This record gives sequence, structure tokens and C-alpha cells, in this order.
Amino acid sequence: MVKKQKRARLIYNPTSGQEIMKKNVAEVLDILEGFGYETSAFQTTPEENSARNEAERVAKAGFDLVIAAGGDGTINEVVNGIAPLEKRPKMAIIPTGTTNDFARALKIPRGNPVEAAKIIGKNQLIHMDIGQACEDTYFINIAAAGSFTELTYSVPSQLKTMFGYLAYLAKGVELLPGIRTVPVRIKHEKGVFEGDVSMIFAAITNSVGGFEQIAPDAKLDDGKFTLILVKTANLIEILRLIRLVLDGGKHIGDKRIEYIKTDFLEIEPLSDKKMMINLDGEYGGDAPIVLRNLKNHITFFANTDEISDDALVWDQEDLALEAIAQKFAHEVEDLDESIDK
Repeated sequence: MVKKQKRARLIYNPTSGQEIMKKNVAEVLDILEGFGYETSAFQTTPEENSARNEAERVAKAGFDLVIAAGGDGTINEVVNGIAPLEKRPKMAIIPTGTTNDFARALKIPRGNPVEAAKIIGKNQLIHMDIGQACEDTYFINIAAAGSFTELTYSVPSQLKTMFGYLAYLAKGVELLPGIRTVPVRIKHEKGVFEGDVSMIFAAITNSVGGFEQIAPDAKLDDGKFTLILVKTANLIEILRLIRLVLDGGKHIGDKRIEYIKTDFLEIEPLSDKKMMINLDGEYGGDAPIVLRNLKNHITFFANTDEISDDALVWDQEDLALEAIAQKFAHEVEDLDESIDK
């Protein structure tokens, strides 16, 4: 009996991270081949949905693994390519972008494609939640709205490439004095919030804009968003909240914050002013909008040795079943090898 070889497709953004991926493609492919994958590469193009379309194509072709190499935007596109499908390949990421929030959450080495690719060889997996906006749009890290999220649209692409996260910080400081509140109605699992907010965050991971304490108790696989509503636009109070974030996530108990766990939310503006929704750092449409958490929707390779147990559910029954499945897989491999001989 000839064992079927696993197939992997590397989808990489050639311009991300000062073109670091282009310099490492050959070595990354060698590493993946060493892990037993028949591996090929696809370089994204300026064409709209380039990464998304390729991810959908290879998933339908039966590939076992799709690796997204680039920033959070590239990862988002690849996720959007496979998320609607009934049969989805495993995913891995090689982060080379600006903030790399998703990579921070999965503890994947950033800015080093070779070391990031080696994580796949550890064969450590997480059944990750992802978010669904409306019916056909998905996100992996955060949905956001409000004044402060506008900075993502305001930072020119050239500055992002040249100065990375420093460009976001500089623009954020510039925007702080212009933060304002807007009236909203937000339905969620535990009820309804109605009032004025300056920022809305629905986070899947604990890393938002490079800060890893904004949603300090976020779990990656519990089927819940961490919904954070900031109820002030006062500059001094905003700065105080930022200090509390940096001081171990102490902002979550502040009276100016609503901190809610929910598997869905509906955002409805209560004024005529347009409210743009930011999904993983990119424009994702306007409110009103419904967001749903799809529990354990995509299996990702992750560096689970480095991820805090507090960030995972680690259901004991699931762990036991996974251990049995892995043992069975190894026994089948051994049987195949003995038959081949």
C-alpha cells in the first residue's frame, strides 16, 4: 500500500515586511518538504482577493495544509478563502507584517520565516474560533468600530512598510484629541447595551494592535468574543485607561469600560453618522452589523508550549480523544511502512 503524501500550499505576500518572505521562500519550502509535505508556493498579486481565491482553490483541490505568509491582512484573506467550505484544510502562518496580532496570540516567531515554518514540525494544533460578519465575511482577531479604529485607514501603506508598528503609534497619538463618543445599541448574549461609546472591540485573541492585555482573559477556543466598550472620549480618561491596559489589563474593572463575553453581537448606530467596521485592520463594511463567533472552526498549527493554559479551554475529553486519534494515526503509519516493505 502506497501512503498518500500530504500536500501543502504556501501563499505569501511578496511585499510584506520589507520583502523578507521573498528571500526565504526556498528554505521554507525545504523545511515543509522535510516535514513530509509535497509543497508548492503562490505569490499574491495586487489583484483583489488574490490570496483568498487561491486559498479557496487549493482547499477545494484537497490540499491538507495552507500556509499564509504575510501580515494579518494576508492571513485574513486566506481564512476567508477556506472558512465558508464544509471541508477545510489545516492552516499555519508565517508572520511578516506590521503588528502580527494573530501570530502574537499563537506564539509564532515574527519576522523570521524559517523559525515560523519550523513550528509546523512540532505538530501542535489549536481548533481556533473565528468571527463571521454578515454571511460571507470572516475575521480571525478583532472587529472594531469607533474613532480610534480610524487610525488603521489613516496610516499610508508606505509608512506601514517602512516603519511598521511605529507608524500606528505615531498616528494613534495624533488621533487621540479627536476621539468622540457616538450613541449605539449593542445586542449581545447577556442582554442589550444602549449608550454612548468611543470605541467598540470584539476580540477573539488577547492581542489587539500589538497590546496583549486589552482582552487579558480571552480564550482562543471557547466560542466567545471578548466585547469591550469604551464609554468615554475624555483624553485624560483615555490615557488613564491605556495605562491600566499596560499595567496588567486592569482596565477591565474600570467604570468607563463594559467588558462582556458573548458568542454574538449586533451593532446598531443610533445616529445618522456613518459607523465603519474594522475587521482585522481592514474596512469591513458599515453598521448595523451582526457578528457571530464560529467555535473551533479552523485548525491552526501553533506554538502551544508557549501559550498560557489560561488562553485555552483544553477540554479533557477532547484531549483524550485527540491522544487516541494520534496513537491510531501512528499505528496506521507503522502498518503502511511494514506493508510497503
